[in-house]
Amino acid sequence: MGSKEKQWIVKPAADPEKVKRLSAEVGIDSVLAGLLIQRGVETFEDARKFFRPSLSDLHDPFLMKDMDKAVERLHRAITDGEKILVYGDYDVDGTTAVAQVYSFILRFTSRVGFYIPDRYDEGYGLSFKGIDWASDNGYNLVITLDCGIKAIDKVEYARGKGIEVIICDHHLPEDELPKAVAVLDPKREDCDYPFDDLCGCGVGFKFVQGYCLKYGIPFETLEPLLDLQVVSIASDLVTMVGENRILAHYGLKRLNENPRKGLLAMINLSKLEPGHVTIDDIVFKIGPRINAAGRMESGRLAVELLTAIDDKAALRIGEKINDNNNERKNIDREITQEALEMVQNGTALETENVTIVYNPTWNKGVVGIVASRLVEAYYKPTVVLTKSNGMVTGSARSVQGFDLYAAIESCADLLENFGGHVYAAGMTLREENLPEFCRRMNKFVSGTITAEELTPVVEIDSRLDFAQITPKFFRILKQFQPFGPGNVNPVFLTEDVYESGNGRKVGAGGVHMKLDLMQESQPYRQIAAIAFNMSEYYDYIKEGNPIDICYCVVENFYRGASTMQLRLRDMRERNEII
Repeated sequence: MGSKEKQWIVKPAADPEKVKRLSAEVGIDSVLAGLLIQRGVETFEDARKFFRPSLSDLHDPFLMKDMDKAVERLHRAITDGEKILVYGDYDVDGTTAVAQVYSFILRFTSRVGFYIPDRYDEGYGLSFKGIDWASDNGYNLVITLDCGIKAIDKVEYARGKGIEVIICDHHLPEDELPKAVAVLDPKREDCDYPFDDLCGCGVGFKFVQGYCLKYGIPFETLEPLLDLQVVSIASDLVTMVGENRILAHYGLKRLNENPRKGLLAMINLSKLEPGHVTIDDIVFKIGPRINAAGRMESGRLAVELLTAIDDKAALRIGEKINDNNNERKNIDREITQEALEMVQNGTALETENVTIVYNPTWNKGVVGIVASRLVEAYYKPTVVLTKSNGMVTGSARSVQGFDLYAAIESCADLLENFGGHVYAAGMTLREENLPEFCRRMNKFVSGTITAEELTPVVEIDSRLDFAQITPKFFRILKQFQPFGPGNVNPVFLTEDVYESGNGRKVGAGGVHMKLDLMQESQPYRQIAAIAFNMSEYYDYIKEGNPIDICYCVVENFYRGASTMQLRLRDMRERNEII
């Protein structure tokens, strides 16, 4: 049911011998041992590192190309009393990175400022306007965060004005690098850094960690920055493995035990339980609010929030950002509705293998969100375009397994600029190139995308009987956190399940269901479940019919009490064959 029937794929079982050995060594059941092996955890030592992440396992920052140059240049600027400008993008990754590096440098000199480009006026990355501003205000050194890797002409322009640049970025570089004092980017071809999937805020963290190492500053100085790390790692959807897992683990601890004032304001305004904030809470509640500042007003607000040092200021800015977020939600809802109607009534520019919609009046700040909604609805690579500063500009989102960036790159000659990742990208083009862009995008996608990539998939880690979901099982499963790409919350399949008779529709319009489920093989055990947007099954279930379900096991906090709950990913009538 729903927009597109999902395909259920059960991952191949891990090698039984390995499972048996790990299960005995670690003292866990075979299902959990199998999950660990799927994640590359095969020995007791691997398991210890996985379950007990340690800050001492972070890599030496000086393994990153140019780190020595970056650290020395910053030190010279601090000791010589130069003015330093910390410059970053307007999204969560950029603003957390700026807040982090700015507040770190502020410990050593007051001659530091920050700059966030205006999304509508300057667009993404290092801008000529930003460099002019730095020059007019007497800045000698600019540190870019989460941007700058492609800013060859901008760095040259800055040099002409006597400004030196340190680049901290995590996006894919092109063949030529900007002629900056230092270019920190673990994705550089000539960089041997062992972990290349840091977010922009993570590269900034390695920079300040390198500074501390070189100049004998204790690591504890950096611990207050870890809450910014986890917000960025979760929001930027980088893989939750390696260094990101360590930083996110300690970041989550910090966020729950002793968050900075601005993040505490966000936790309260999002109506989350302080002390019980999860990665999902960051992705769906905190991150979008911080992003809303740059979408609706200015990313400067986000940095002011994240560097606020008193409760009153944090709450005042937090409330403003929260209002921005509510406004963003309304606009996003309206535009999504208009875009869906365009696809339905045939006024979209392209709907065959790729969805492309264009309306020059849409708000540029929400086109990425709208693109994600259209992918959910039609499950095709999607481009949503609007007009800004006389140019057509927009965001693209992909489906699992399809490299959308390659599709956009194939149209590079039609674009003024573009950037992004495999699954999310942005572009700007002249209106007269739009028909050809649509034609070529459709042709490229139709020539490369497979039927499998156009079918939404639920990947199932393991089959599970309700009898196996013991308190110990749940306790260990929780230690698999933090979850994210590369370490997703395991999905289980249980067959022949019934509703006990207490099930009810919940949420606005009754689109969700709260259920108490039982398995045929154990009729006395009931487990609470929540099924979002699945109420079309309600009548079928209420009649006592059996279903198969795939789900994650989650912890649910409500008014101080913690309970276990199944969060359903999909369900099927029992008579369907998998």
